[in-house]
Parts: sequence; structure tokens; C-alpha cells
Amino acid sequence: MPFDPNTTKPEIDFPGDTPPTELVIEDITEGDGPVAEAGHQIKAHYVGVAWSTGEEFDASWNRGAPLEFQLGVGQVIPGWDQGIQGMKVGGRRKLVIPPQLAYGERGAGGAIGPNETLIFVVDLVATNKPGAGSAFGLR
Repeated sequence: MPFDPNTTKPEIDFPGDTPPTELVIEDITEGDGPVAEAGHQIKAHYVGVAWSTGEEFDASWNRGAPLEFQLGVGQVIPGWDQGIQGMKVGGRRKLVIPPQLAYGERGAGGAIGPNETLIFVVDLVATNKPGAGSAFGLR
């Protein structure tokens, strides 16, 4: 199942309770396209919410274009590098990322406070092996 361009921005419910101390990975929809592996170029749509407030701090959907990055090489926070590996194109996955795998004690600007647990819902749009020679996402 390739990424459906008619897919809409997900809603994230306010979590409440105590945040987990380890990375939590939950497949909402399992895709059936290629599997994301370390070293692959990735395209992913996402919504990010702060656990403590339930407020959205960022969403690729708001910009109208997915985030592009290389998986597993530190271009994104560690929770993403770990949480997206093994995901299949066309899938939607919820990641609950503790501070040590996110922005830690420093936070990120005014939007993400120090020691904040983050919740992301990620839609894997495309994955492509580096140097594969095919157009992005056609693998």
C-alpha cells in the first residue's frame, strides 16, 4: 500500500497520566510498502504534541510537505531514528518519546520545554536506499 495522498492530518488525544520513561512504538496502521531501514532516505508526514500540555508544537501537514531525512544517522532526534526503523511505507505510527531520546534538558526553543516527553504520529510516505537510482519513493 503506497502512501495515500488523501490521508489527512491525524488528531492526537491528550495523554494525561505519567509519561513513559522508554520509547513507545505503536502501529496505528501497518503499511505494506517498503520497510524503512537505517541509511535510507525517508519522507514522512507528522504531528508532534508535548505530553505535558497536549499542545501541538509542530506538524509537517501545516507546511504541506513531508519531512525528508536520512534514517539512523542523527539528522533527527534519536526517538525518530529508533522509532521509524522497521516501519512500512503507507503506515501510520505513534511514537511516545522520552526526553533523553528527544531534546533532553535543553528543550527546543519556546515550543518544547526542558525534559519534555513528546508524542508524534508519523505517516511514512516514502523510503529509498541511498544511490538506488530510482526516483524517490518508487522502490
